[in-house]
Amino acid sequence: MKYALASLFLLAATATADEWRTPQADNLVYLELDQGPVVLELAPFMAPQHVKQFKALVKEGYYDGLDFYRVVEGFVAQAGDVSETRTSEHKQNLQAEFTRPISQDSDFSLVQAPDLFAEQTGYLKGFAAARDHQDKQEWLVHCPGTLAMARSTDADSGSTDFYIVIGQAPRHLDRNMSVFGRVLWGMPLIQSLPRGNPEVDMGVIAKDQPKGKIVRARIASDVPAEQRLALQVQEQDSPAMQARLKRGRDMDNAFFHFKGNGNLDICYYPTKVRLTPEG
Repeated sequence: MKYALASLFLLAATATADEWRTPQADNLVYLELDQGPVVLELAPFMAPQHVKQFKALVKEGYYDGLDFYRVVEGFVAQAGDVSETRTSEHKQNLQAEFTRPISQDSDFSLVQAPDLFAEQTGYLKGFAAARDHQDKQEWLVHCPGTLAMARSTDADSGSTDFYIVIGQAPRHLDRNMSVFGRVLWGMPLIQSLPRGNPEVDMGVIAKDQPKGKIVRARIASDVPAEQRLALQVQEQDSPAMQARLKRGRDMDNAFFHFKGNGNLDICYYPTKVRLTPEG
């Protein structure tokens, strides 16, 4: 079965092939919602243990039939087992992976320094990221579409439930949550999930109210090739991406009369995603 195209992220294939990368199927997760597919790209380079456990849960079928049970307008959509009754051999609390040490071989690409919430922001392997040289740490930031593990007040309590950022970037969560991926495809479906009341039970949707259901979750490598979306991600250092950032800094379009100060919000410039013709 071929999936319907979501035109919001569909880009014309005008750039050269080396400006785009094809994500590894082992690092993609397909969430089948009633409305269609959502594709997640995982970030094992930042949160390897969270990615490992999430993939094991997906392969086990843990998320099949579960809901997005807490959806707060302008904030996050959280999914998992709100009843806390579903068992799994892979269900265990994880040590927090909020940041990682800056390494000499880091492929961090600088976009903004300083940033409102960090010394620097830029990209790590195509993900919006930040770093601090005093602490010698780098991390993935909370932009729309960011995927992270939910937890209690205990830093090491993340286990199975996850959330996706659906609103204004909640950057105050940076370095406080284990970010382990992002939405590559299907964000309009996540944005259209039924909402809870943020004033009641922190936005958890009442039992008798409609919820967005995860019909099935699968690792892309377990999906037949003919059923996969042929997605590619623009390289963070590609000429087209750098030109896009320069246009953002310069605001050189005649429409703009106030040209700003040259600063960029990393969350406004995600690396682009396209569906190739064979998809």
